[in-house]
Amino acid sequence: MLLSAFTPDLIEAGCDEVGRGCLAGPVVAAAVILPKAYTHELLNDSKQLNKEDRLKLQTDIVRDALAWAVAEVSNEEIDSINILNASFKAMHLALDQLKLRPQFLLIDGNRFKPYGEIPFECIIKGDGAYLSIAAASVLAKNYRDDLMSKLAEKYPGYGWHTNVGYPTDEHRDGIRTLGITPYHRRSFQLLPSQLELFE
Repeated sequence: MLLSAFTPDLIEAGCDEVGRGCLAGPVVAAAVILPKAYTHELLNDSKQLNKEDRLKLQTDIVRDALAWAVAEVSNEEIDSINILNASFKAMHLALDQLKLRPQFLLIDGNRFKPYGEIPFECIIKGDGAYLSIAAASVLAKNYRDDLMSKLAEKYPGYGWHTNVGYPTDEHRDGIRTLGITPYHRRSFQLLPSQLELFE
């Protein structure tokens, strides 16, 4: 059972990001403010949900949330400022867009760059503990998966329609065969540095 609030007397925003470990595409973050005592029988960490459930949840989250926003930071900027700073920036950009100003932030993970003077709490595996973080994870994943699926049409051969930019064998085989695209993160190790030895 996910918790509805960390600070019941304050307006809380849950924040999460997706795509940190990908070889291509942006990092995407979402921020969500849910009503107090909000419940949803399906809402959980987006990684535990199938696509159909995530899309249904998105409809409910957008309808029920007091405020929500999604933001992205491009692969070029990831290469410029590094993935950790890009993740923080994506969360900040999502928070900037909220129509309701939060008084407390719940951040998925163990690190965060302060957002103004608003107090925050970092929670490891927070998307499996707090509804607002879980809601943010759903919105961020749906947005990024949809984006990578569209890019897969433009750049076939990397398997982005299924791996959404993560370093799968299919993705790396595509890099070996086709080279890199404008959406690849050049600062990442796109291919293993050593060839595997086969007997």
